[in-house]
Amino acid sequence: MEYFKSGLKSVLGAPPPGNQPSGADTVERLVDRLQSSSLLDDRRDACRALKALSRTYRLEVGTQAMDALRQVLEMDRTDCEIVGLAMDTLCNITSPETFEAEVENYGPKNKIGEQFTEIFIKQSDSTTQVLAFLEEFDFRVRWPALKLLTHLLGNRPKDIQEIILVSPLGVSKLMDLLSDSREVIRNDALLLLIQLTKGNANIQKIVAFENAFDRIFDVISQEGSADGGIVVQDCLLLMLNLLRGNISNQNFFKEGSYIQRLTPMFDLPPETDENPLSGWSPQKVCNMHCMVQVIRALVAPGGPAQATAACQRTMRACGLLQALCDILMASGVPADVLTETISAVAEVIRGNTSNQEFLASVMAPSSPPRPAIVVLLMSMVNEKQPFVLRCSVLYCFQCFLYKNEVGQTQLIQTLLPQGNEAASLTTGQLLCGGLFSLDPLSNWFSAVALSHALIDNSIQKEQLLRVLLATNIGKPPVTLMQQCVMLLQQGNKTQCKLGLLMLLCRWVSHCPPAVKAFLTIESSVAYLTALLSSQEDTDDLQETLLQSMCALLLGLCVHFNDDSVPNYTKEKLCHLIENRLGLERFQDAIGGITRHEIYSRTLKHPQPSTKDPSDLLLDHEFCRLLKILEGVVVKSVQDGSNPQEGKDPTSTLSPSDSALVSQYKELIREQDAQIHRLNQTNETLAKEKRDLETQVYELQTSISHLRDQNLVLRAAQTNLTEAKELVPSVDTIDLTNVELEKYKNTVRDLENRLAECTLNLQKQERTECNSNNSKYEKLLKEKTLELEKMKKDQENLLELLTEQDSKLMQYKEKLVALGEKVNRIRRKFRRTRYRRTARIQQLKYYRRMFNSITGINFRSKMKELFIIHGIISSPFKTIFNQNYLDQSIFY
Repeated sequence: MEYFKSGLKSVLGAPPPGNQPSGADTVERLVDRLQSSSLLDDRRDACRALKALSRTYRLEVGTQAMDALRQVLEMDRTDCEIVGLAMDTLCNITSPETFEAEVENYGPKNKIGEQFTEIFIKQSDSTTQVLAFLEEFDFRVRWPALKLLTHLLGNRPKDIQEIILVSPLGVSKLMDLLSDSREVIRNDALLLLIQLTKGNANIQKIVAFENAFDRIFDVISQEGSADGGIVVQDCLLLMLNLLRGNISNQNFFKEGSYIQRLTPMFDLPPETDENPLSGWSPQKVCNMHCMVQVIRALVAPGGPAQATAACQRTMRACGLLQALCDILMASGVPADVLTETISAVAEVIRGNTSNQEFLASVMAPSSPPRPAIVVLLMSMVNEKQPFVLRCSVLYCFQCFLYKNEVGQTQLIQTLLPQGNEAASLTTGQLLCGGLFSLDPLSNWFSAVALSHALIDNSIQKEQLLRVLLATNIGKPPVTLMQQCVMLLQQGNKTQCKLGLLMLLCRWVSHCPPAVKAFLTIESSVAYLTALLSSQEDTDDLQETLLQSMCALLLGLCVHFNDDSVPNYTKEKLCHLIENRLGLERFQDAIGGITRHEIYSRTLKHPQPSTKDPSDLLLDHEFCRLLKILEGVVVKSVQDGSNPQEGKDPTSTLSPSDSALVSQYKELIREQDAQIHRLNQTNETLAKEKRDLETQVYELQTSISHLRDQNLVLRAAQTNLTEAKELVPSVDTIDLTNVELEKYKNTVRDLENRLAECTLNLQKQERTECNSNNSKYEKLLKEKTLELEKMKKDQENLLELLTEQDSKLMQYKEKLVALGEKVNRIRRKFRRTRYRRTARIQQLKYYRRMFNSITGINFRSKMKELFIIHGIISSPFKTIFNQNYLDQSIFY
């Protein structure tokens, strides 16, 4: 401390005894010394002192020294030491953290650093100047500049992003820091890029095309891959920022074969008998979690279907799906890693038949071996498992059944009576066991999982009606629907009832046999109407959802009713609803689900995302079903409740009128069928058009990516040329040649496709040109007639001109014979020439008209015609070539 005080005294001078200056006075004197001193050493010492005071007196240093520090950065940029001191001072001023000396005066949550950041970036040149200092290799300059940018970005992210985006080579300067041999600079650059790429798609694209993925994988490899430290986690977080929600970067990542480079990172650690978790350090758990999130960003359900399907195929081909399944079946995997991996497997197989078949064929290493799907379902219906893990298993099973008719059929077949009893445990048995267990969460999971086997599959809905269950010994078996209604009427928890109601709503929708089976069950309709007509007006969300689902189930029984149950025809059910409930109350009950936030939250993403088990009430596919059928069901109930609309209007007509009405009905049916066929044709053509547009878009995207990769390769080639001392290895050259050959083949294919598109466009243009030929031929005939008329007029004028010139020559000869001088004749002829100006201007007008219509030189054409027809005589040939005629008429 005494050394520091002595340093200040040497800079400021010793104060008078008993008169110690305040912090503000000291800062003021230092700023004055920094601005006015002509010696670089004095300015350097003043800047060093300001840096020392900037943490204790940040407010004073920031308000008084900001402009002086800017001036240092501009005027003394060649001195690395003073520039580094100035930027260190600015780092302390704009730091987002609160220093200890500020807590008492300004509170622990003051925003002094953010306010000084706003003042600093008001001049856009200041941030650009800091970016320029990143090019300086000196550690004293580059590292403070990097820290200052990090502080500015943390305080004002949007403003700094815009400044860097418009700055020339701003992103490129930051990307070059990843190649710095000093780890502290490289690591801080990673943290800066993580903040910079958040929420800005344009910066994400620029960073990706600055060869970011190659550099990130190089750093990961240097740091030990998945077993590395926190630097690997930072690299994966940056990669996740570049890929999440950015379709362009995802395509670039896929086409650049970077998915294949992820596969070796999922190698399992060696297991030991003493400690099976020895290979899973806390840092590796974080790294694995980030790696799985990168995979999920590529195959997220909300992305374009074609891009997602392409990534799914690539992951299957490169063995990444196999590696994820190995992690699922391995022992000793941490719970959070296992949960995230299950969700990743779910999204990799979602909607992809090949991947779904692969998961169905995966066997767990148990005794006896069981399918992986069965093992996962065992975890789902086990109430001792963590809630998050059970939700991820349900999501995986839903994705397994998504657009998978084979998987749906196989699930229902395990519930049907079999000729030979199978000793192994099946998926159907597990779901039935969970459906009838005492755990309400297991009931909800099993009911939702079973409902996904019925989506868009009317055949399996009818097959499920054949399922019989043995309740007690000596009693006849009951159907699965009867057992579900029985559980619904019992005093189970509301969560269990909601799951059963979602299953029944999915079951009866678009399936009249299921509606018939439900209506024939005793007290099924009575239970629904009793629950709806209860006057309990509570704010309980679960009770509100329960009444809404009962109303929806009753409405579905009306809409899909084929009147096969005499006691509950469509008309009778509508009258029952109107008399017991009222149409308005029934409509409000159905719309009660959509008015809650849980409906909107569930509809956004297919994966269950609740943290509390009691909040797991609705399913994503059920919300989609409700959104589609809500209006249809309400309209059916309203139409059925109106007796005038339900009565047949043809019953009061005479036989002849009835026959006429029948004819019109038949005609309308034929027209409807024709309209239906035309609509199908239109849909087919529209689908083909969309496919062609998609192909064109893919071609354009591929071309743009290839262009960008070509630029990157050219830049790399330039760098290799400049660094002649670095000789590439044979393996690198072979790899580059293979990649170049691959790109050449891709470009060749794209050129062929573009040539085909060009030929098609040319054919279309020829067709359009042929349609306009008649118009152009008519116009050509008119112009030809006009041209002929002009030619005749021109010939007459030339004949007159020839006669006049012949007379002129005769007069000249007579004058010469009479002894008149030629010079005088020429002077008279010049005067005569001026009098002929009007006639010459008229000839010029016809000459221009002739040239514009025919495109032929008037003089050469007329001369040719005269010579051919023998019109030009020898004297006139001389006159024809005279300059005055050439200049006045023919040119």
